[in-house]
Order: sequence, then structure tokens, then C-alpha cells
Amino acid sequence: MVAAAGRGFRRKGFGGIGVDGLAKEAEVTSGAFYGHFASKEAAFEAVVALGIDDLANGVRSFRELHGAKWLDRFVDFYLGERRTCELGEACALQALSPEVSRGTDELKALFQDHMAGVLKAVADGIEGRTSQERYDKAWALLSLLSGGVTLARSVADPAQSKAIASGIRKAALSLVQARSAPT
Repeated sequence: MVAAAGRGFRRKGFGGIGVDGLAKEAEVTSGAFYGHFASKEAAFEAVVALGIDDLANGVRSFRELHGAKWLDRFVDFYLGERRTCELGEACALQALSPEVSRGTDELKALFQDHMAGVLKAVADGIEGRTSQERYDKAWALLSLLSGGVTLARSVADPAQSKAIASGIRKAALSLVQARSAPT
């Protein structure tokens, strides 16, 4: 039910889909939807939490599967498959963050709490002189990837979308691999 609601919210946004549409996405009745979620807002919170946790798990999986090459492979995946997949299957970070930014303080706190897991998963896999430097790079990397995919999805020309992704890839890898000057 959460996965189906996630597809609906990613495709149409929080304001663009109602409970009937979410129930249809899950192939259940609106009553069954309310049997699972107290409200549309509760469903959105569950979708955000699961989506962000899935991203953290994905980062950890890339690190385990690809070792030292995890970052290149993750960036390629994010700017490739996550850029071109159907919007209902897009990454929660890219697809739902704009909706969260318009949400309640409670929703933003939930997002922040779950992002801590993503941030740690990324920061633990990159180099830096200090943990703060690794966390700064992790925030920058996630912001570049998410924003880059948003821009690349927003143009009509596939060649332009690919060019955006290419530029973001270079910038992201350069940023993470850059060595900071000693302080």
C-alpha cells in the first residue's frame, strides 16, 4: 500500500492526487485505504519515510556491492536510471523533496530524521579529513544529484537532459574526490 501511494505521490504530487487516486493506484477501495492510513497526510509521511530509507539502503548496497568503485557506479545509476525511469519510480529525494518543503514542520522533521541515515551512508563511503568534511561533501553530492535529475527531467530534449546529467556527474565526482586544504 505504501509503495503504491508512493508511485501516486511521485507522479502527481501531494496536491495532484487524492485518496481516491491513491486507492486506485493500490487497487483497493478508499475505505481500505483509510483502513491502512488515518489520512492522506499520514500516507505521505509513510511514503517519505520509506522512500528516504530506501535511498539509504541503496547507498549501503552500492557500497557493499562495488567497494571502492561504489561512488562512480551510484552516480551513474542516479543520473542514468533514476533520471530516465517513469516518475512514479523516481527517487524519493528528487521526487518528494519539493512536496516536503511545502509541508508541515512535523513532516520536515520526519524527513530530516530519515535523511540522517542517507547522509551517514554516503559520508561513511567518501574521503575527508574530518567527519564534518565528509558530511559536507555528502550533502553537496546529494543536492547535486537530486537537483541535477530535477533539471534533466525538466527539459524536452533528450540530448539536453543527457548533457545536464554529464555535467552533474563531472561536478559531483570532482567535488567528492577533491581534497581540502589543511586547516
